[in-house]
Amino acid sequence: MLPDTQPVLPPHRDVFAEGYWKTPGAHPGGYKRGRLPSFKAGVGGFVFDNKNNLQMRGLVVLLISKAAGPSLAADAPLEQDMVSGIYPSQRNLAEITELIHSAFLVHRGIVNLKDWTTSDGPLNDMQFGNKMAVLSGDFLLANACTGLAQLNNTKVVELISSAIGDLVQGIYYENNRAGEEINITDDVLIGAWQDHTFLSHGALLAKSCQAAMELAHHEMRSQALAFQYGKHLSLGHKLNSDVQAFVKENTCDRTSFNFNSAPVILHQQFVGREQWICEINKAKSSHHDAGYSELWRIVKSGKGVDSAIDLCHYHGNKALEAIKCFPPSEARSALENIATAVTNL
Repeated sequence: MLPDTQPVLPPHRDVFAEGYWKTPGAHPGGYKRGRLPSFKAGVGGFVFDNKNNLQMRGLVVLLISKAAGPSLAADAPLEQDMVSGIYPSQRNLAEITELIHSAFLVHRGIVNLKDWTTSDGPLNDMQFGNKMAVLSGDFLLANACTGLAQLNNTKVVELISSAIGDLVQGIYYENNRAGEEINITDDVLIGAWQDHTFLSHGALLAKSCQAAMELAHHEMRSQALAFQYGKHLSLGHKLNSDVQAFVKENTCDRTSFNFNSAPVILHQQFVGREQWICEINKAKSSHHDAGYSELWRIVKSGKGVDSAIDLCHYHGNKALEAIKCFPPSEARSALENIATAVTNL
């Protein structure tokens, strides 16, 4: 049986967490650092990863709710339910967003055992781990869907449901492009990369920000700007993450080289597919890890990394533009700090 206690996630640092709130631990609506608001099961501790800030998405939803404030069209009784400038339904939405994100992180941990050998470890343990990943992820999604229905807003249900569909589609695309052989034959442009990355990394946050505006009865313009903030923030964060492998590392091996990272896609776009295939074939003819290190050096010395950094700055600036319509406040400043931190390379 899963425990009823609320897990406390270990402290960690992330590009999104740098300077996002002036007073440590004092987030809007009591959203504490290192703790999800109402995590019903101990699954949260299993999905912690230094590369995935589990609190970030819910925090952004709360911040953008507080920054936008009440709508002029909101009923007086609805405003009376606000606490620290945030409606209870918006707090619930922030938790639902985290539950969905955590569920997909758990499901991503399922291991393909098709080519598993005894040298890789006990097969029974891996099968049990896969079963737990399926069960835990489904449990989180079930709780998220229950909470979503309790919001009693069909548009919000439609938005978040479509975000789940986008996640599935984006992850499916990522898995299909996991092997380098597929990437050799495909001529992928950065525009297509951004479209697919939005599905797997940006749709949930963007549509959750839009849903938060809908719950407060804000007009379509505010909803669209909140969507744009979440979209560009997510794309900027993914670009930042992809660039780190080239600006903070001195080399790489087969496991760390990502053919689908933005700098690699941009490098391929600059040199052309034929030249890129020649570079890959030349690298593959040498020692395996040495070949990947050579590819890494080729990409780093080209225009792909600088172009990815410029694109990261572009998305960070677009995120800042999207929230200029909100009145000046501490919450808006926090959102600006987050967007600025994304471009800090």
